Amino acid sequence: MKYPFGARAPSFDASAINTTIQRALASAGIDTTSGPMHSVIETIRRALASGGPISDAHSPRAPEPVIDVVARVVDMVDDIDGELVGGSPRRPTQAPGTFETCEFSNRAGTRTYKLYVPARPSDAPRPMVVMLHGCTQSADDFALGTQMNRLADEHGFLVVYPEQSGQANMSKCWNWFDPHDQARDAGEPSLIAGIVREVVGRHGADPRRIFVAGLSAGAAMAVVLGETYPELFAGVGAHSGLPFGSAHDIPSAMAAMKGGRSGLPGLKSAPGATKKAVQPVPIIVFHGDRDHTVQQSNGAEIVKQALGAYLVQNPSDSLTSVTQEGKSSGGRRYTRTIHASGKGRGRIEFWNLHGARHAWSGGDARGSYTDRAGPDASAEMIRFFLALPRAGSA
Repeated sequence: MKYPFGARAPSFDASAINTTIQRALASAGIDTTSGPMHSVIETIRRALASGGPISDAHSPRAPEPVIDVVARVVDMVDDIDGELVGGSPRRPTQAPGTFETCEFSNRAGTRTYKLYVPARPSDAPRPMVVMLHGCTQSADDFALGTQMNRLADEHGFLVVYPEQSGQANMSKCWNWFDPHDQARDAGEPSLIAGIVREVVGRHGADPRRIFVAGLSAGAAMAVVLGETYPELFAGVGAHSGLPFGSAHDIPSAMAAMKGGRSGLPGLKSAPGATKKAVQPVPIIVFHGDRDHTVQQSNGAEIVKQALGAYLVQNPSDSLTSVTQEGKSSGGRRYTRTIHASGKGRGRIEFWNLHGARHAWSGGDARGSYTDRAGPDASAEMIRFFLALPRAGSA
């Protein structure tokens, strides 16, 4: 993205600009003295002090909003079944299929991705699940934490893990808040869609059973993909994410993460900053009610957008809603709300995770940003996805 103070000017008051930005963020209740915004402010301060550009087509972007614990470097190793973690049996680190590293390029750039192919042969085209990691994570880390490869072996689907480039974002966040990366046939959506099409062509995946899911910034990008490529993705899974079009730059992204919707006071909105979701792609949403990195109101807003889009496209089919209370085997209480069509098909689900913070529910503790207390978000997403009719079906 282009920063408003990225170009070298003949003269400017760097201190005044920095102070103005800090005051604007403070007025929105955002702490710039610690956490993710501290690193953003420091990067801006250094760039202003040097007078040099901080946005170049081939240079890393400044650190973006990141999730709230330190990531771990994960090496995918052989099966270590039977070892205990906290008194519970560990799941296999890597399932027995193939897990290969690939690369895709188009006019928007180049991204690597990892592809998991189950060992079990299939005569029919396989479904495919695209998994988008959160900030500071890698494909290997996300695969380990979500255990999606294990589920792929059980159900016979392909798993694709696009990996964000450190040059595109120093914190490896997907740039869900950049208008260029919220549009069809442009930026990161075009790269991820291109990866999907490449895998479909190479491996004969079922083009009408492709799903996308993500965590945090990855969840926000999954929502973007459902809106910009509704013919490509038959369902979306958003864990601790944000609604479509909720931000247009870093300050508005930070405000949105805190539950704001209209950007920071005193800052001019970019043209087209307010966007509305119109594509009724089925979606399942998970969000912890103690998530202080991305406030839970964002999950509720994703559901609200999805409901609105569905009713606009299907005015004669009112959705019926059922709410259930439950507790996972790990002791986590949750409230699950299901919105089903008149044909009884679940279209939208919202899992309110009571006491959960910013982490993948039911994930493996060896991956970063995981909450072992459950419920198992990976298993529930796959259950939701595989129950959907094939895209384009009546």
